[in-house]
Amino acid sequence: MKYLIVTEKPSAAKNFVKALGGQTGNFAGNDYRIVNLHGHMMGFKEPEEMVSSDKQTAYKSWTLKYLPWQLDDMSWQRTYLKQRQPRTGRLKSTKTELTVLQQESKQNYDAIVIATDTDPSGEGDLLAWEVIDAIHWHGTVLRANFVDEAPNSIQRAMQSLTDVSDKWQHGAYLKGETRSRWDFASMQLTRIATTSAKKAGYKVVAREGRLKSVIVWKIYEQMQAIKNYVKKPYYEVCFTDPAKHVYRRQAPKDGTVDWQYSDIAQAEKELQGYETAEVINERHQTRRQAPDKLLDLAGLAAILAPKGYDSKEVLRTYQKMYEAQIVSYPRTDDKTVTPEQFAELLPKVDQIADLVGVDKQLLTHRQPRPTHVKAAGSHGANRPGLQVPANLDALAKYGPSAAAIYEILAKNYLAMLAEDYIYDHVTAQLKQYPTFKTAFNLPIALNYKLVYDAKKALQVDEDDAKVQKSQVGPQATPFIYEGANKKPAYPTTKWLMAFLEKHNVGTGATRVSTLSEMSQGTKAMMHEKKGRLTLTETGNVSAVMVFDTWIASPKITKRLFEIMDEVGEFKMPMRQALHSVTQVVEHDMPIMVANALKLEAALGKPKVKKTANKKTKSSEKVSGTFNNQTIQFSKTWSDHTFTDEEIQILLAGGEVSFSSKTKRGKQYTATGKLAKQTYKGHSYYGFKLNPKS
Repeated sequence: MKYLIVTEKPSAAKNFVKALGGQTGNFAGNDYRIVNLHGHMMGFKEPEEMVSSDKQTAYKSWTLKYLPWQLDDMSWQRTYLKQRQPRTGRLKSTKTELTVLQQESKQNYDAIVIATDTDPSGEGDLLAWEVIDAIHWHGTVLRANFVDEAPNSIQRAMQSLTDVSDKWQHGAYLKGETRSRWDFASMQLTRIATTSAKKAGYKVVAREGRLKSVIVWKIYEQMQAIKNYVKKPYYEVCFTDPAKHVYRRQAPKDGTVDWQYSDIAQAEKELQGYETAEVINERHQTRRQAPDKLLDLAGLAAILAPKGYDSKEVLRTYQKMYEAQIVSYPRTDDKTVTPEQFAELLPKVDQIADLVGVDKQLLTHRQPRPTHVKAAGSHGANRPGLQVPANLDALAKYGPSAAAIYEILAKNYLAMLAEDYIYDHVTAQLKQYPTFKTAFNLPIALNYKLVYDAKKALQVDEDDAKVQKSQVGPQATPFIYEGANKKPAYPTTKWLMAFLEKHNVGTGATRVSTLSEMSQGTKAMMHEKKGRLTLTETGNVSAVMVFDTWIASPKITKRLFEIMDEVGEFKMPMRQALHSVTQVVEHDMPIMVANALKLEAALGKPKVKKTANKKTKSSEKVSGTFNNQTIQFSKTWSDHTFTDEEIQILLAGGEVSFSSKTKRGKQYTATGKLAKQTYKGHSYYGFKLNPKS
């Protein structure tokens, strides 16, 4: 057979070329040719372009009376993506690239092989099918599922291809397509929040959606808790022995206690009823603790954030390291590795240990642990790859965080090969007052903790535990302990990832990618600096708008992720899953409208942006005759003011060229002519950049 192998990006194509022996050739008795995409090549058309002409006004409008949409009205058609090149300023469409691919597909191929990332969200399958549909391929489609881009993984995948020719029976595609349609349809929530906020005077784009709204609300809620925090001291009678062990009463399950007082005088009165007591029932129990679980991408990002590496940097650098096979696949859901993956990396562990400075004599547990090695799974947990770098400094070419990423991943993985942490659990109580007890742990053998303590690295409260002394008693003396309600922790990447993990919202990879997206660009919802998270004006508005909504509920968001899984497992039809968008919009719209009225009370008056100078410059018009019609147009475009000569050329229908800058400050040559254009439903005449510029 003859295969056209379609990879996700150029770097993946290079790895396939290496694994199979060339861009073209024969592998396992089949001829092949390898081509690559550049991620997503197609995107949904505008909502109004996917409905009948009589409904276009409603789907284009941001007026709330037209919401919610009837999703059955939509054709869900896609179109080519266009992006302006940052270096040249020119618009580039994916149409040209896909036209070339379409012509290639006509060269007598028996099947197209999807060789995009085997992504747990179905993203790789979705972007491949977008292209397959765009080039109008109606033949056989096969899927190559690989856990990483190492040669043996690719070769195994090519030897066990799966027929997925019917995309409606392809679970991964259905999951990815459902998620894509859900997220597209959820722009209704952004329209509701933005329109309502603008009516209240806040001119921001309030982007709402799965995970984003949960994150922005949680940060805002925490900042409000900090703002409203009032220290409330309490006083409690406790006992202490000469080794400073504290003996306290344990609160019942409902948490209510009647021995903590807001008035110290009450505690002093109770104290008079106690005297020095004898310590009894000292017990020692030897306990063991297995190494911590393997890190996911969210855990890794949380640990790296305080070191100054934000989510975008970690994502970008990790991806480059993965493509070089130095680390494993980034967007995995797995928290364990398979027996085959464990055996594959085992011969490399001594080399890895030397590289990251771990004592190899600690790595004595070289048999698979059932807690860390399981048959179920695909990509396996995040871990070092089979390509071990010569030294950590050599990783700098992949990005600033590369060495730190590798060191943490390596030590976390190697800790699995060390013995259990062994400690002495000590308990005791008071003879005269048996409800007063103490308990503490004494290390016997640190073992894996000498390699890496992931649990400690991920702790939100990073206060060091006090070193306990082993001896208790023989007596304990009563005293008044002064405590206070705990001040809410400042929002950090580590704190946020712990919250999302606790509520099982999103995967490790989606948490990191979403946080990165929310922190970038002029419309960023937050800033991430050395792990500390602060909301922008846009973020604060977005947060207030989603108070008490479903879209900001961790419980609802978790359920939405489950729905995507159920579609991929054929437990729920896509149409039913998408109906949940309508349910969320119907529930949240009146709440958002009401929340807009609370913006000023919550955030203060809207900020008035000083744009007087820009208005003066942009409002200068020139008049003339164009196509036998008297018109006016702006004398400036971007950072360029047209000369008298250029104005005459434009009015005559000619082209002009001049030097300009992109939004990123890059120089390029702008070429274009005068044309009638439309902006937000209004027609005007102005300079229009040529598509090739």
